[in-house]
Amino acid sequence: MAVLPTPTAFDATVPVAIIGGGACGLVAGLATAAKGAEVVILERDAVPQGSTALSSGLIPACGSAVQRSQGIDDSVGTMSGDILAKAHHETDKAMVEALCEQSSKTIDWLNAEHGLEFSVLDAFLYPGHRVHRMHGTPARTGTDLIGRLTQAVEAAGIPIVTEAHVTDLFADPSGTITGLRYERPDGSAETLGCQALILACNGFGGNPDMVRELIPDMADANYFGHVGNQGDAIRWGRDLGADMADLGSFQGHGSVAQPHGILISWALMMEGAIQVNLEGRRFSNEHTGYSEQARRVIHQPEATAWNIFDERLHALGMDFEDFRQAKAAGAVGEASSVEELAAVCGLPADALQETLSEAERLAKDQATDGFGRAFLKPALRPPYYAVRVTGAVFHTQGGLVVGPDARVKRPDGSVLPNLFAGGGAARGLSGPDDWGYLSGNGLLTAITLGHIAGERAAEQAAEGQVLEGQVLEGQVLEGQAGEVQA
Repeated sequence: MAVLPTPTAFDATVPVAIIGGGACGLVAGLATAAKGAEVVILERDAVPQGSTALSSGLIPACGSAVQRSQGIDDSVGTMSGDILAKAHHETDKAMVEALCEQSSKTIDWLNAEHGLEFSVLDAFLYPGHRVHRMHGTPARTGTDLIGRLTQAVEAAGIPIVTEAHVTDLFADPSGTITGLRYERPDGSAETLGCQALILACNGFGGNPDMVRELIPDMADANYFGHVGNQGDAIRWGRDLGADMADLGSFQGHGSVAQPHGILISWALMMEGAIQVNLEGRRFSNEHTGYSEQARRVIHQPEATAWNIFDERLHALGMDFEDFRQAKAAGAVGEASSVEELAAVCGLPADALQETLSEAERLAKDQATDGFGRAFLKPALRPPYYAVRVTGAVFHTQGGLVVGPDARVKRPDGSVLPNLFAGGGAARGLSGPDDWGYLSGNGLLTAITLGHIAGERAAEQAAEGQVLEGQVLEGQVLEGQAGEVQA
């Protein structure tokens, strides 16, 4: 992975190239094409998926048309205030406000122009959100979101070159990107010239050496993100002299079913569930956030916790496809009493009974416990349910510093001439650590910066000169191992 001098010729050229076929790259492709520029998306996998497919697929946005249609009053000030509060104001306020402003524009555009059918999840609030603003496609999964975006890209006739692993960038001495090289599974390589480049290749969570360097205390944590997140954008950014920030920041999750590797929605915690360790004791305020909960769970004996809930919350869980998959896989245990629950989970019955009795008292009194959690939901009642979980790293939040126009900056504040970044390749909004991640921050930066980057890159490419080589045609391309699939 390097930045190399420009070759004498390219195998093909295109005005705008995008590296990465997750939500950021696909939205960027749609935005570029909407501005009338030819664009090619390069995806290392056989089908576009990325971290988006592993996510819940829920995106926070304020003031959208669907929010208004559901009677939800929200604003840039409210949403940006929530993001800044969660990050302890240790993030770029101007970027937070700009992306909150952009959020409804992008959601409304994707609904109106590309039929994604976003609606707002209004049954509960995620940690840190004062307003119902989590937008999801009908299935409420990342797989559904990425599938619908892929279908939109195919319908727009935008080429996706699959099984194309970008290994190197080409640039002139000024830092202007002139093209890239990508490899095929058979070892062959091709070059592609471009007038503007968008990095949508996510972060570095799948690179153990980079995690050990930048987030050393999470080096041994389970990784639940996409294996393709190898830190390519950071390595290229270092070669180009780009500014980077918050490289120790990440989104974790404290509720991944073990050993099944299935995400269990944090909605259950927000609506009354509890987590206990192998001693049958609670160990934290589960309502501060699922990201910081990853470290807390990892620090428990055997890096393990049990999610404990009841029939009411089991019914809520069944609204989520991931939970239904966990249920089908046998990850959800059931018990008619505390004694049976202790046996199912292998927990000490006396300690578990004390924990549940205390949670019941707190709920009855609408009281706050010693960890700072307010018990405002109904007490848990038998039959009980339980899922064995661990903590995991989902994706990194630090990256290339970009401005509100998605252009990559240098440390002195100047910009690299034609390089844009979004999603996990760019610095997120979560500040320097895991505690700053507000639910949905990752997909928020993916779609908003993707939208902005696509439009700005198209405008810049329109001002450029055609590079030497054959221009790629505007149909969806196939990877060596098969067709692009929705």
